[in-house]
Amino acid sequence: MSRIGKKPVELPSGVSASLSGQTIEVKGPKGTLSFNATDDVTITIDGNTVSVDPRGKSKRALQQWGMSRTMVANLVTGVTEGFKKELEIQGVGYRAQMQGNTLKLNLGLSHDVDFTVPAGVSVTCPKPTEIVVEGIDPQLVGQVAANIREWRAPEPYKGKGIRYKGEFIFRKEGKKK
Repeated sequence: MSRIGKKPVELPSGVSASLSGQTIEVKGPKGTLSFNATDDVTITIDGNTVSVDPRGKSKRALQQWGMSRTMVANLVTGVTEGFKKELEIQGVGYRAQMQGNTLKLNLGLSHDVDFTVPAGVSVTCPKPTEIVVEGIDPQLVGQVAANIREWRAPEPYKGKGIRYKGEFIFRKEGKKK
């Protein structure tokens, strides 16, 4: 039995859900998101709750049960609060700034990196060493943050690079004379 799958997802006020076949669409104040569930689960909407149940006792149905419930919960969270990833830049002279829809990164390379922000995500730079990625789709927010971090991942000797806020970087000791 899935402990996560058993819990119904509550729809807060201002959020509505509609079901057509195996596709659930959630509308809220921040936008609309949809999720296409596999045939191994059954999704039902009862008033202001959405519940997910497995079809049968197969291993795949039980795996999809908890995952589908979490995906529906992420839809509700996305259209009400949204998702946010914060990145920190560490290193002498490393900085970032927004210019229109482009994030300009100065990362010690021979050229500045121009990162075009995709639709559905907003990127802000409250400080030259901080980047905040926000949006309603958790997969897209995480992927954009990972793509930005990929330009200069933190190195293990001095810790220079782009890291997630609060991320621990395992440090190595340098060479000895």
